Formats: sequence, C-alpha cells, structure tokens
Amino acid sequence: MYIVLEGIDGVGKSTQIELLKKSFKSAIFTKEPGGTSFGVKAREILLNGELKSKKAELLLFLADRAEHFSEVIEPNLNQVVISDRSFLSGIAYAITNEPNLDLDFLIKLNKFALNNTLPQKTIIFKIKKQELIKRVSERGNLDKIEQRGFEYLLKIQENLFMVADKMNLDYLEIDATKSIDAIHKEILEYLKV
Repeated sequence: MYIVLEGIDGVGKSTQIELLKKSFKSAIFTKEPGGTSFGVKAREILLNGELKSKKAELLLFLADRAEHFSEVIEPNLNQVVISDRSFLSGIAYAITNEPNLDLDFLIKLNKFALNNTLPQKTIIFKIKKQELIKRVSERGNLDKIEQRGFEYLLKIQENLFMVADKMNLDYLEIDATKSIDAIHKEILEYLKV
C-alpha cells in the first residue's frame, strides 16, 4: 500500500511519521524531495534558493518525483510505503508559484512521473495561521520556502486540498492542532491498523 502524508511545514508530519514507524515496523519510509541520492541534491538546491525560475523549480521537483518513484516506490509496491510528501505538494507549490499554470497539465505531468500510480491513502494536515506562526517561529532558522511567508504557506495548504478534491483522492483531513496522540489514533483508524 502506498501512503502519503501531506502538509506544509510545522503541521506535525515528522512527529506522526516517527510514531508510524513503531506501528509499521516493516514499512518503507521515504520523503519527497530527498528520498534518493538525487533527491537529497534536489532538496538542497530547492531549500537553499539556488533556482531563480519557478518553472525550473517545478521541473526539478518532477525529475526528483520520477527518480523517487522508480527507485523507491515502484519496487516496493507489494509492501507498505509511507512517504513524507508527494506529487500533491509538487502540484500545490507549482500552482501557488505560478497561478496561471494549467492544473490539468500539471496533473498529467505528475502522473507521467509516477507511471500513473497514485497513493491508496493520503493524509493531509491542516493548520490555522496563528498556530502556524507560533510553530514556525519556535523553530528558528527559516529555509527559503518558509521565508516566502505565512500567507504563501497557507495558500499551498489550500491548494493541497483543492488538488486532492479535483483528483478525487481518498484522503483524511487532520486538524494539526489536536494532540499528538489523538492525531495518531485518527491516522491508525484511517489506515485500519
């Protein structure tokens, strides 16, 4: 089963992934970007703000997605694969950066990168602005994506849900302000563990 956790920075994905590692001991855990050696380099380029072109950023995400799918996801589809972010983030970031991009075209590009293999289960974390500001401020140093501002991050969050709805994905919406334990129980129930 291919499972993805989606959400902007500061929503608690990393915490929940650590908890899932205890429930899914034999699962493959990965992330986008950064789940392959190429992905580590791509992530570094993206977070350091080396690219000036938003289209170049989109294409780098797509290249990483295709490599990640080929190297990590596809060979392990007979097992549980849990990914921190996926194509949903890629599309949400792309249309936030370039609102005039054709959404259907972006979906086609991402399906191409994924050999038309979409996750069976998607978990999307949602957070309100005040809580986001509090959490991100507590972390200190902001990466280049976070430096684009809270409105930018919240627009990405809005676009995550919009794309998931447009694609009729099976997803669970998580209120990121709930307790860690309550969120974990919700996720396990959704995944039927």
